[in-house]
Amino acid sequence: MNPELPPAAPDVVAAAVEGLTTRLRKKLDAAIESYAALPVVVDGSVRRVRCGEDAEVALAPGPSGAVTDADHVVCSCLLAPRCLHRAAVLGACPLADPDAGTEGEGVVGADPAGSEAADGSTDGDSGTATADTTLGAATPADSAQSSHTEPEAEEAVTLTAAQRAAASGLWSAAAALLAAGVPAAGAVPQAELLRAAHTARLAGLHRAEAAALRVVRGLRGARARQDGHRLADLVAQLRELLLTTALLGSAAPGPALIGTARRAYLPGGSLRVHGVCSEPVIAATGYGGVVTHVVSEDGRWFSVADVRPGGAARAQGAATATVALGSGNLDHAQLSRGGLLISGATVSSDGRLGSGKGVRATPLPGGSSASGADGGSWTSGPLAALFARPLADAVAERLAAAPDADPEQAEQRARELIGCDVVLVGAAGDHLIARELPAGRPEGDGVVLRLAPAGDHPALAHTANFRRLASRPGLRLRVVGRLDPDRAATLRPLAVAPLPGTEATLRLPGDWRGHADLGYDRLEGAHLPSPEVVAAAEPAMGGPGQEVPDPLAQAPLWRLRRLVETAVSGGRRAVAEPARDGDLRGDGAALRRGGFAAAAELAAALTAEADRRTRDVFGRTGGADPDGYARSWLAAAVYLAGVERALVGATWQPAAVGA
Repeated sequence: MNPELPPAAPDVVAAAVEGLTTRLRKKLDAAIESYAALPVVVDGSVRRVRCGEDAEVALAPGPSGAVTDADHVVCSCLLAPRCLHRAAVLGACPLADPDAGTEGEGVVGADPAGSEAADGSTDGDSGTATADTTLGAATPADSAQSSHTEPEAEEAVTLTAAQRAAASGLWSAAAALLAAGVPAAGAVPQAELLRAAHTARLAGLHRAEAAALRVVRGLRGARARQDGHRLADLVAQLRELLLTTALLGSAAPGPALIGTARRAYLPGGSLRVHGVCSEPVIAATGYGGVVTHVVSEDGRWFSVADVRPGGAARAQGAATATVALGSGNLDHAQLSRGGLLISGATVSSDGRLGSGKGVRATPLPGGSSASGADGGSWTSGPLAALFARPLADAVAERLAAAPDADPEQAEQRARELIGCDVVLVGAAGDHLIARELPAGRPEGDGVVLRLAPAGDHPALAHTANFRRLASRPGLRLRVVGRLDPDRAATLRPLAVAPLPGTEATLRLPGDWRGHADLGYDRLEGAHLPSPEVVAAAEPAMGGPGQEVPDPLAQAPLWRLRRLVETAVSGGRRAVAEPARDGDLRGDGAALRRGGFAAAAELAAALTAEADRRTRDVFGRTGGADPDGYARSWLAAAVYLAGVERALVGATWQPAAVGA
């Protein structure tokens, strides 16, 4: 992928690949890799790529900035438009969101979550905030005014013939990709999935379409060995696609499986919001910026984003960038410690505040009473409810998601900010060990947890601040951060504040207004209490050698995880090897000894299905059944995800950690 090229719509890419002859399709992957490295000449709004002496491809994006029509791409060679040059250049373009540019909302850095639709980046993690940066729910469970309620029973929907056909086509294309594996899932199989995704979009299967596009982006990242690519992410994306299409084919699919189209920013009326913290954003493809989290008077979470090209350098200085909400004289650092009175607000479904023409924002005078120098925003008002709730309850609510839940909504829920009071126990590797200080209960009743840096880029302050905090075991802190749903009892702090009622806590400058943003503000020795003051406080239970119990790492489930991931990274042939050698590695026996008999059976069924071949009436070996193999893999992947999530959730229970 060449980020200098404009994003291309999935159906345009698929049509270009389908127009190639069989001979040209065999050359397509090599051509894409070659053309992605060619220089891009900017000629006004047109992008030109010289593919040889007699071939130049010109891309003229539409008003949305994306190539959305076949006429937007022209090649000068004699075989055009059914030529290799045109298809390869389109294959090198970032993949556009089908709805990109349709919202009509002038949000700076429209999608700081890393979507290729808005900024050309991917959903990968570069070690700093990317895909999880703007997931501030509009009504968090921690607010005193609102809480999650049990959803009402959803009635089954009746699919049309077009929807059933579209779901079947997506299943077949995804099953073929799974059988091929990453090495063989080149541009042609990807184009088949893109065509199936476009068909699903026309049929109104929005959730399935979005899942298919995520799979294609993940495959591109894996094949290009992008820094932000994680095999576990691609496994989850493929699992979601297969699960959604399989459930759509069931007798009674729920309306959540249909999904909704990308919604525009909706009117939010007048809002009075108070800053909570700012976090830097560094995307794997060169975009950088900042996201500031704010909370309204009634406890609703919102975010203000500013993400543009510039990478780490821009993220480092983005805290001083002016907030694009009509205020004109308030930057993100000031907003995180102040507030805004907004009229004519527009809000996205995930809580992002828009900056359209009708939006007006005025800074609250004096930083607002809720953001005073004493850190009032963290000790009173709507945000104070964050620290009154037991950590185990807040985490359980964020991890509660049904297997068929919409992955975007489930991730948004898991990434909602969490607040807690902790005492530092010590350092272990790159993270800190802390114990929760539950309100109104003995200290020993709190959860033992890891505090891991939210980013490790050297241009940011996370790592230096963690080193400074590690020098004061026994320090009391008030923390706002984000749950890491894939690691045992791990919280990634975005900001810290002094804990009221004790001397063994931070001593921050007055102009910091009660908290430190760990990505931007650098803690110094003067900001910490002396070792004598910390020692005089009630000692923390545990010690520097204490670690967080990790049943996920201790369980033999890694054997099933290795098999599930091998199926994606190596294809069906790689999975069939254990069946041929009689399970010499002893994976099944190890799983049964660990109490995971179901995992052993699923692993055996997957390897057996991978090695199964049909035979004709003469005994000759025929082709493999991709549907049966995909079903076996899906069963193992869904089981693995559920058990791992349950084990992670168990580490957040105080009874699981002991004293």
